[in-house]
Amino acid sequence: MDAAQQGIAAAQQASQDDTKSSAGDKYETGREMAQQETDRNMAQLNEANKLKVALNQINPSLTNDRVETGSVVITDTANFYVSISAGAISAEGETYMAISPVSPIGIKMKGLRIGEKFNLNDKVYKIKRIL
Repeated sequence: MDAAQQGIAAAQQASQDDTKSSAGDKYETGREMAQQETDRNMAQLNEANKLKVALNQINPSLTNDRVETGSVVITDTANFYVSISAGAISAEGETYMAISPVSPIGIKMKGLRIGEKFNLNDKVYKIKRIL
């Protein structure tokens, strides 16, 4: 979020610093590029805010006997954190794939219990623990 906000400020400053010279097209091109950069950073900031809201809705003190949003799922193949789609994260020497509950693998896991299996892309996963 900080990087997007800094990018927006930099693009706006670049647009303001660009003074109109005798080459009007150059000015308009520079201004348009700054606007596109601002728009791109605004989109990233909006997406980051959505992810932050999703994470804030997870209560880390709750534990379930079934896979739900907020669950840490340990399988015989990989570890998952059902939260937001954020890729691989490391904690306490272990790697976890942060996945969205509406991703294909999140949908396959939802509601499953320890010992149950699910199949994704011809690969079978067995749930060993749910934290």
